[in-house]
Amino acid sequence: MAELFLEIGTEEIPAGYIDPALGYLKQELELFFDKNRLKSGRGKTLGTPRRLALSFPGVQARQEDVVESFLGPNVKVAYGPDGKPTPAALGFARGKGVDVSALTVESTPKGDVLCARVEKRGQATQILLCDFLPQLLRNLPFPKKMRWMSRELPFARPMHWIVALFDGQPLKFDFDGIAASNRSEGHRFLRPEAFVVTGIKDYLVQAGEHFIVVDPGERRHRIQVQVEGLAGEVGGRVEADPHLLDEVTHLVEYPVAIRGDFDARYLELPKELLVMTMKHHQRYFPVTAEDGKLLPHFITISNMQADRGRKIKHGNERVLRARLEDARFFFDEDRKEKLEAFNEGLKGVVFQKVLGTSYEKMTRIVSLAGYAAGLVCPEKKEKAERAAGLCKADLVTQMVYEFPELQGIMGGYYALHSGEDPEVAEAIKEHYRPAFAGDAPPSGPVGAVVALADKLDTILGCIGVGLIPSGSEDPYGLRRHALGIIQIVVGYDWQVSLGDLIEKGLEPLRTKIKLSPEEIRSHTLDLFSQRMKTLLGGEDYAYDVIDAVLSTGIDRFVDVRLKVSALADLKRQPHFEPLAIAFRRVVSILTDEGEGEVRPGLLAEPQEKRLFEHYQALKGPVEEKTANREFAGALEKIVEIKSSVDDFFDHVMVMVDDPSLRRNRLCLLRHISGLFAGLADFSKIVVKKS
Repeated sequence: MAELFLEIGTEEIPAGYIDPALGYLKQELELFFDKNRLKSGRGKTLGTPRRLALSFPGVQARQEDVVESFLGPNVKVAYGPDGKPTPAALGFARGKGVDVSALTVESTPKGDVLCARVEKRGQATQILLCDFLPQLLRNLPFPKKMRWMSRELPFARPMHWIVALFDGQPLKFDFDGIAASNRSEGHRFLRPEAFVVTGIKDYLVQAGEHFIVVDPGERRHRIQVQVEGLAGEVGGRVEADPHLLDEVTHLVEYPVAIRGDFDARYLELPKELLVMTMKHHQRYFPVTAEDGKLLPHFITISNMQADRGRKIKHGNERVLRARLEDARFFFDEDRKEKLEAFNEGLKGVVFQKVLGTSYEKMTRIVSLAGYAAGLVCPEKKEKAERAAGLCKADLVTQMVYEFPELQGIMGGYYALHSGEDPEVAEAIKEHYRPAFAGDAPPSGPVGAVVALADKLDTILGCIGVGLIPSGSEDPYGLRRHALGIIQIVVGYDWQVSLGDLIEKGLEPLRTKIKLSPEEIRSHTLDLFSQRMKTLLGGEDYAYDVIDAVLSTGIDRFVDVRLKVSALADLKRQPHFEPLAIAFRRVVSILTDEGEGEVRPGLLAEPQEKRLFEHYQALKGPVEEKTANREFAGALEKIVEIKSSVDDFFDHVMVMVDDPSLRRNRLCLLRHISGLFAGLADFSKIVVKKS
């Protein structure tokens, strides 16, 4: 058994490209080994901005020999009356590369046929790899590729070397003019000379000696330990940010944490602004006190050893100071006007070319937020309308123009400075939430109402002009907005009708939409149904339970969740499967003929009379529990009718020739189905029995 070692050396690859590229290399090599009948050990990937590397131990030196069997023509046509092979047999043997005398006979369901057994000799693994690896490198799926210098093939960044070893020996192939070898290169600045590689163990040792921490996990750990240590020296800490930590890990080969300082007067600026500037623009780790307040320090990760002249520290401090000075200027300039004054500028900002400007969108949000507040928090309606009327004003401020990630947040700060109610300011600040997976809804009902109105207006408007999400296409984030609305409504336990909200939201859009209101409702309900399915599926509810409840409608999100929970509990009971089968029989036999009321005088058989009596006894309690949202209790009551349903089907023929009796029995079954029709569609439940 031998080791395969591969390293691709390049200019600095973007941080977000590295993990997907390493995953692709490992996956494709695993498929290659499997396809070529080669055993191997578990692969290990390594990578820095300048190199992608992986190792597979325990790889077979050559393929195993195999004998493949091929079936040919029927014996009756393969040999003539004289027993000699016909052209059919001769052609089959020639096509498989064997002598006709070597053919055997195999019995099959179609009769006796000729069989050719062909021995396939295994090839050396080195030969197979030399053919495959150039294709692998060519197909690496980087988000963006370019042709560099005189190279013919596109790649993420210019490639400088390839190390490709099998059993310690270099493989003989080249890629775009670069020949594979056993020579890698050290850190670009700290020790750039080349070094010879014989395998993964030797590579890890030599990489360390050349100032390369090639294992991303080790690099990540080093950064975390250094950052926490430097923050602790000034009595602070660094708030967890896995995304920033991962990104910085893939920006350096030899991580050295350096703590910098900035003037404490900048702490007068909003915390979110300072954090945004440090994290997203400079990839710094902000330092906070135990109470969460920022301290005038930051930590940067250098790809160099800390210098005695402290040039790296001072250079980063100068860069941050310039950034913060710009931010202070924008902050001061914006606050010279009241927030409301910026609304006029929204008339020149296009939200969507058909749906109009951000000013028009703002007026629609005011209307929808006022309506929603009247339903769920009428005492907050005035504040909700005020917050909605100011929620987009900061889009035309200098600060948000420079730092678009701060929209909404800066509006909240400017609202407070303008003398607005703190609850209104907080609502403006939070109305984009939840903005991503795992993000929390707005912390107060005013912000939640404005967020709901903003997201629903975007959904209805975009669907109305034909911008319907499909596949991976969702440029306006409608799926995310739908999920956010569900999270808000469920989180606040609001009993609001989605249908009513859609009707209200469509009113100011009627002059702009291209689709009919019916089409918009259909697409919107489908969008919310899919998002609700995703949300509940993530909570480990069975897919058939979710489908059964969603098939009855999605008008009230809170009720949908309660119904799914109640049905899931019922499904765990041992008597559930026969119950589901019985109710499926009820639904499956129904036709349009069964409309109307049951006529007791036409109930002829004892079993149908008993079923009708049982239905009458249960109808009131089930409806009462359903109206009170006691869905588990309603389902428990419905279970009681199961024995009567079984007796009915065992002894009563429904589809009789007499039209009056047939119609009456179908009508009875329709009323039975009505007991659970608003709770779940039992035809969606997957059962083992037919």
